[in-house]
Formats: sequence, structure tokens, C-alpha cells
Amino acid sequence: MVSFRRLATAVALLAVFAALAGAQGLPLTCQTNVAVTPTLRAEGYTEQTGDITISCTGGTALTAGSLIPQVNVTLFYNTAVTSRLLPTSASSAISEALLLVDEPGSGISFVNPNQVLCTTPTTGCQEYATTGVQPFTGATGPIYGQCTTFTGATCTGFGAINTIPNVFQGVVSGNAITFFGVPFLAPTTSGSRVLRITNARVNATQLSGGSAAGATPVIASISISGATSLSISNATPTVGFVQGGLTATASSASNQNQCATQTRASINTLTFTENFPTAFKTRVFAQSNVAYAGQGIPGSSGLLTQNIPGSIYNSESNFVYGVSSTQTAGLADFGTRLRAQFNNVPAGVRLFVSTVNVNNNASPITAPAIVGGNVQTQVYAQLVSSETIADGNAGTSGFFPAVTATDNGPSGGNVPIAEIQVVNGSATAVWEVVNTNPNANEAVKFAVYSTYIANPGQNSPPPGTATVNLSFAPAPPTFSASAGAAASSTLTIPRFIADPSAARNILNINICRTILLYPYVTNQAGFDTGLAIANTSTDPFGTSPQAGSCALNWYQGTNNPATMNSGTIASGTVYTTLASTAVPGFQGYMIAVCNFQFAHGFAFISDVGARNLAMGYLALVLPDPASNGGSRNASASGCGATAGSSGGVSCATGEANSH
Repeated sequence: MVSFRRLATAVALLAVFAALAGAQGLPLTCQTNVAVTPTLRAEGYTEQTGDITISCTGGTALTAGSLIPQVNVTLFYNTAVTSRLLPTSASSAISEALLLVDEPGSGISFVNPNQVLCTTPTTGCQEYATTGVQPFTGATGPIYGQCTTFTGATCTGFGAINTIPNVFQGVVSGNAITFFGVPFLAPTTSGSRVLRITNARVNATQLSGGSAAGATPVIASISISGATSLSISNATPTVGFVQGGLTATASSASNQNQCATQTRASINTLTFTENFPTAFKTRVFAQSNVAYAGQGIPGSSGLLTQNIPGSIYNSESNFVYGVSSTQTAGLADFGTRLRAQFNNVPAGVRLFVSTVNVNNNASPITAPAIVGGNVQTQVYAQLVSSETIADGNAGTSGFFPAVTATDNGPSGGNVPIAEIQVVNGSATAVWEVVNTNPNANEAVKFAVYSTYIANPGQNSPPPGTATVNLSFAPAPPTFSASAGAAASSTLTIPRFIADPSAARNILNINICRTILLYPYVTNQAGFDTGLAIANTSTDPFGTSPQAGSCALNWYQGTNNPATMNSGTIASGTVYTTLASTAVPGFQGYMIAVCNFQFAHGFAFISDVGARNLAMGYLALVLPDPASNGGSRNASASGCGATAGSSGGVSCATGEANSH
């Protein structure tokens, strides 16, 4: 931080043109400005900073034919520069960051309508001072200008169609961008000379975010050197503020049972909420009222119209400019993408998600009349085939990597859904924002469903808890965090950090249990109680045989005996014990939790030897709270719902399930 402050102080003391130091004329002064200071997402590695303009006035005219002094313009940021690299054989650090001279293509009167690239970005381009006829409007009055070549008294490269380079690519090194060899002609008394720096992206994850009032500033320090230097006021402008861009949540985890087959059963709702209105962006600003116009589709030619200096596009792309037939500066690969990374999915469980955002798991959102059009009334997102595949990269103008719904889902077929592949317990779903309102905080919800075939005899699906992490996309492990934090020619724009939050539970697969209540057990006053538990999962009805143990929980008010384990009770066998053996001197009740279906219990109470008094009773079968949202009440919300419905899970895991 100390070195940064020293640099800022040094920059503020830069001298005037060395070549013009002894000349007479108006003082040459320059002023920086950042018209729009954007909010950057703290999760983003490639966040757009605000354009910087350097406006200079005064100075002394050069004689016609003089070589215009060249300057090197360097911007030092308080975080790493991550603008896309567009390497050439000369350098691998040439980037999409651009310096524009005199707002070319802005439509302002007497401003060059043509944007002409300097094709030697590591050395810059030479230009010569001249006088001549206004080349842009056909006006006949003489002007003070520049040309590319000057032979004797003849200036070429200065005509009705201007060919003077006015677009310069920046070279990236760590936290800095340098524009080399930019000809700077003092404007003297004819208006001002404007340098605009655009397409500068930075790693916002290095700067801590906060509330809008406490957001961390992104600061650029400007240094101009070379054959000449400039005196600049406000040489350390703030070009952005960093704050968290996303809040993501999952609804409460659903409970499903190993022994109850499920078909597209609703298990969770995922919600992504932007923390400020421009955290969700389309790929480009939609310039037509057609589907996916915000992704630059259809027609690649539409992408190159996002090139008016100073315009605010509220998109993942910034100033879009083709530097060659294969390289485009400023163009993002896709719009904002949202990722759900599922893990620990029990084997045998298939996952389905809604292909678009929903109101709830039984009701999809109504699609905008024009998805991606420039009349943006609501947020809309579409499931895509990969978090890194680019929009429009299939070689056809109408390509968008949308995943088509394969089913209409549960609840009367209202929600379009598609399966996501589970591999080794993990699966990924990614949605891209294709419509958004940049003037409002928005949230999108996506539905998650499960399908599996119950086979408790084979312990399938095995008990376990599926989790999800929610973030912007793409994010590691698609690429390493260290690579993502630096400028790259191969990694996508945008890209983000992985979800820093703990994984959220979305689904519990519970062992099918039978819970037996023995309401009265005694081993006092000369009495004893015989206890039996039968595993009746072997039957003539084709039920899958199961084996498991029972936990015997004893309750007598105070000084309750320790829980006792029956050991494994094989299917078709009966476990027996005496209270006098298991819990001597006990009188109270016992709850047996058996890890298999179709357990039945019997108790026989008698005086010792059964000489005088005896009675027997069947143990009561209690509803399993694990199948009923933690409640023993069989009529509680969600219990008894048809498997596959949107509202709950089946509670029929004991005797009523098959016998």
C-alpha cells in the first residue's frame, strides 16, 4: 500500500511534453474522469472496471511533417489485471484492453467515425503533424491534425476515409496494463485530445467486498512516459467498488426412504439472488427483439455493434472490437451463469432439474414474451450443457447451448425438466441468464427432483445425505484458482471463485425402519416380561428380504438403562429376550428401532414361572419421524403424500407398505 501511494504521488508530478518544453503556447493540462464507477462482484476474477478518460487541452503546435511524440500510458491497479490475452507471434501478453484516441466512432461531430487498429501494439505507431481539410465531414476549413506518412509537403493516410491508427491494445503484466507508442498531438487551441481506456478487467476476489456503503474501491494509478510525459490531475481514479454479488440458498433437505420407490419426487428448491441490480448480466446488450439476442444470437454481426465509446451496456461484454479475423476484444464467452454442484448423491439416485427458473417446484415461471429482447421485464435463465461452452461456438449463427427438457415433470406436467448425469456421486447443473432487468435486484429459483428404485434387500439406494454447493459459473475445479486469478488467453470470461460456503444438505436417504412401542415392561414384584421381535420381511408376496439390528431404548422416568442392541436379526427369524436378563429391576416402556421393514413385536408378562397371572400384547407400530419431517404424527404435512408428488414423501415404510 505504501508503494502504491508513492507511485500515486510521483504520477501527479509528471512533467509536460519534453519535446515542447521550450516552446511557447498554452499550458498543456490533462484531467482524468470515470463517468460510471461500476459495482464489481467479489466472486469474479474478470470483472469490468469503469472506463477512464484523459482529456487534455493546450500545448504548442508542431510544424507540418514533424514526428508526433509518442507516449507510453501505464495503468497500475490495486489488484491483478485479468483482461483477455489476444496473443500474437510478437507477444503473449497483448490483451483486449484498448486505448482509444479522440472517441472514434462515437458519432460526435468532427470525430473520426472509423476505429483503426495499431497493428504493432508492443511498439506503437508513428504519426506526423500536418494541416489539411477536415476528413470526416467534408468541411473545407483547414485543421491541425495528423497523418501516417509525410513526404516533403505531402501527407498521406489523411483523406475522406481516415486510416490513422486510433485504437491501441494494452500489454498486461501482473497488476498493470501498458499502451506503448501512442502518438500524442497537443490539441493547442482546437478543443481537446481525449484518451479513453476501456476493456480493463481485474481480479475482484483479491479485494474484500461488503455493503454498498462499505464496498472496497478498485483504484488505477496512471503513469505516462516515453518521449514525452503529461501532467495529470486526479492520476489515481477509482474505477469500481467490490462487493458480494450473490446470495444462494437451498430449501430444507427432504427425507426419502430406502424402501419407497420415487419417480421425479420434488426434493429441493435452489435460489440465487443478486446482491445488486447488475450482478446478473446477459452476454451482450440485446439489440433486437428476438430470442437470445442478449447472447448475440442469431447473427454474429450483431456482436460487433457494441462499440460506441462511453456507452453503458450492462452486459458481461464491454467494448466489442474485432482486432483480427479470429480475435475479438471485449466479447465475453457467455452471460452470467449459475451453478449447482451436487455431491454425495447416494448410488442409484437419479437427479432432475428444471430447465428454466420456477416460481416453485410445481409452477414454472412464465417466459418473457421476448426472451433476451431489449424490453427486459423479468429475469429468465436457461439450463445449458456445460459451464464453459461458449454461446455461439457451434459454427452456426443460431446456436445456443440450451438443454432441451425431456419431461414435463411432476404435478400435472407443469415444469420442464431434464436429467443431469450423476457420476461417482457428483452432478452439475448450470443455468445461463438470458433475460434480466439491470435496474432491479432479482432472484431465480430452480427445482430439483429425484428418482430411484427401492431395493432395501440390496441396500439400494444406500443411506446418506446429498449436498449442493451454489455459485456463479464457471469456477474451480474447471480451472485452478491461481490460473483464474491471472490474465489468460484460454480461460473463459467471465469466471469466478468456487462456492466459499459450506455445502447445503438437500436430500436424506434413510434406512427403512420399523419402530415398535412396548408400552409396559416390568421386572419387579415377582413379575418378568418376555420380549420378541420377528423380522417378517420374508413372505409369500415377493417382498425383498432384509436384515438388520434393533436398538432397544428403555424408559422409566429416571436412571434409564443404556440402549441395548439386539444384534442382526435375519429375515424370517425371531429375536427374544427377558427383561430380567436385559434390564434387571426395570419397570417402564421400551421403544425398539429396527433397521428393517416389517418388524413385529410381542410381549408376555407373567409372575415368575407363570403359575398364577399372565398376559400378552402386540407391540404398537409407530410412524417413523425420519419419514415425516421429524414428527411422529402420521397426519403431519408431507406424510402420506404420493411418491413423486411435489409436496412430500411417502411415510409408508413399515407394515402398511406391503403387508
